[in-house]
Amino acid sequence: MKGVILAGGLGTRLNPLTTITNKHLLPVYDKPMIYYPIQTLVNAGIEDIMIVCGGNNAGDFLRLLGNGSEFGLKHLNYTYQQGQGGIAEAVGLTRHFIGEERVLIMLGDNIIEHNIRKQTKEFQSQDSGAMILLKEVDNPREYGIAELDGDKIVNIVEKPQNPKTNYAVIGIYMYDQKVFDIIKTLEPSGRGELEITDVNNAYIEMGEMKYAFLDGYWADAGESIDSLLETNNFVKKFGANKME
Repeated sequence: MKGVILAGGLGTRLNPLTTITNKHLLPVYDKPMIYYPIQTLVNAGIEDIMIVCGGNNAGDFLRLLGNGSEFGLKHLNYTYQQGQGGIAEAVGLTRHFIGEERVLIMLGDNIIEHNIRKQTKEFQSQDSGAMILLKEVDNPREYGIAELDGDKIVNIVEKPQNPKTNYAVIGIYMYDQKVFDIIKTLEPSGRGELEITDVNNAYIEMGEMKYAFLDGYWADAGESIDSLLETNNFVKKFGANKME
């Protein structure tokens, strides 16, 4: 199983901090933001990782991370996303890297308190399909929200006005090889992007989507200046990527 971290985009919601650098290179307490998702994948047992970069500072990732030896990796792979074509477009850029294996994808601004080794093993035991991670949130209108029927997801609605649950789909996704065929069928949304919600709903329609809940703290550190500050304060006080 391979890993992908999505670290493209312009990070305009964090201006002026991102005027001169990529948001994933901003500090979260004592480390650059990108360190946390890399460590999450390593803690989950992923040893072959690709980082999807973008914007004008893509070269800074290579200067900062090198071959990944700081994380115990033998090699890090990189690719470049031009513009802001959406999460699903970025995933599509990794097809040559993933090949016929399964993939664990994580957004580069998502930071978690614990680890996802258990959920990763559960996904690897599936015959096929996909798995997403859910987290209860207080403001479900701000996220993609999963509608559940027992142990099944029946739909995901992006930023619903009248959410049926408060279970947000966080930025950690696990897919089999069919993800790339699904991406080929997508049309850009109203904001001109290929949406990862459409990918997830395609798996739901096929009856091949599983879910698991994430334990502990989760942050979308790149959502706003306030979320970046909150994440810094939490990591300083409680830490992140704990193995227990």
